Amino acid sequence: MSQLRVGVIGAGGIASKLHLPEMATVEDAEVVVLSGRKESRLKTLCEKFDVPRWSQSYEEVIADPDVDAVIVALPHPLHVKYGLMALDAGKHVHMQKPLSTSLDEAEQFVQAAEQSDRTVLALPFVARPHVHAARKLIADGKLGQIASAHARFSHGGPEVYYATIQQILAEETENELWFFDADKADVGALFDMGVYAIATLVTILGSVTDVTCRMSTVAKPTTLEDTASLILEFENGILGTAETGWCDGARTYGFSIHGTEGKVVNPSLTSQLVHYRPTSTIDEDAPLSETLVDTSAWPNVHSHQHWVDCIRAGAQPPLANASTARHITEVMLRGLESSRERRTIEVRSRV
Repeated sequence: MSQLRVGVIGAGGIASKLHLPEMATVEDAEVVVLSGRKESRLKTLCEKFDVPRWSQSYEEVIADPDVDAVIVALPHPLHVKYGLMALDAGKHVHMQKPLSTSLDEAEQFVQAAEQSDRTVLALPFVARPHVHAARKLIADGKLGQIASAHARFSHGGPEVYYATIQQILAEETENELWFFDADKADVGALFDMGVYAIATLVTILGSVTDVTCRMSTVAKPTTLEDTASLILEFENGILGTAETGWCDGARTYGFSIHGTEGKVVNPSLTSQLVHYRPTSTIDEDAPLSETLVDTSAWPNVHSHQHWVDCIRAGAQPPLANASTARHITEVMLRGLESSRERRTIEVRSRV
């Protein structure tokens, strides 16, 4: 089997911390070219991750006949532009999150993906074993009737994240980050970190029909939101809450699903899933039964290996696909609208 030849466009933080390290472990695929703005950064990353070529032209990489697939690792507003260009050139696409900051662009990308025979994986990739296990418990009725759910994904902010990136790149810390620049980023913490909370709940519970959101700028040097909370109404009547922000110095990544016969909890900063059940239906002080859920039935692969596996199979990712990314993008955009107008907003797309 010949190696899948991958080009990465974007040589910034997410490429250096996520895409290049994960691609280095993928079977039957290799990164053959990296593209970015800064020559010094390109040379550093190519040497560090054994990439044979670099270019300062994204278009050149996409047009290269020796490239089979493209990873789009650019700032938010550029995702769809270059994703469409890659599909048009006949490349498979691995799309960085969020899909877009524009619903029209997101719709355009989904249409292009559906009309193409190329495989498109769209982050965030939340199809992890503990998420699959939560879906199975719900499908098997182990939690009873699901009533509500909660997810929170938040950290200390882009400047904390980029401190690690500067170490990887052997660069001095940047004083001005594009994440804080409304003209470059379009959106703030909701699209950067809230996307994980929303994607997790959508993957487990299905489509959102309505969203109520409030946002604030608490501590960061930006006009964009650094904190957001959302109430989500799901198609099956479940209520969910999604919280996010750049002001959580201790970091929180986790979720919980609550039903009439029990709940499952993903403890923050772990890949575990704990199943809690009542030991008595008449004594509210009775201890809960607590079981660590076995998640070994699902392979623990990262998004790049999953993408390549789907390409080899001639299939689309069942969960992290363009249509799901479009729905999550609409939820976030309706959240912005809800916060701005101080009302509940309908979500029209479905997964």
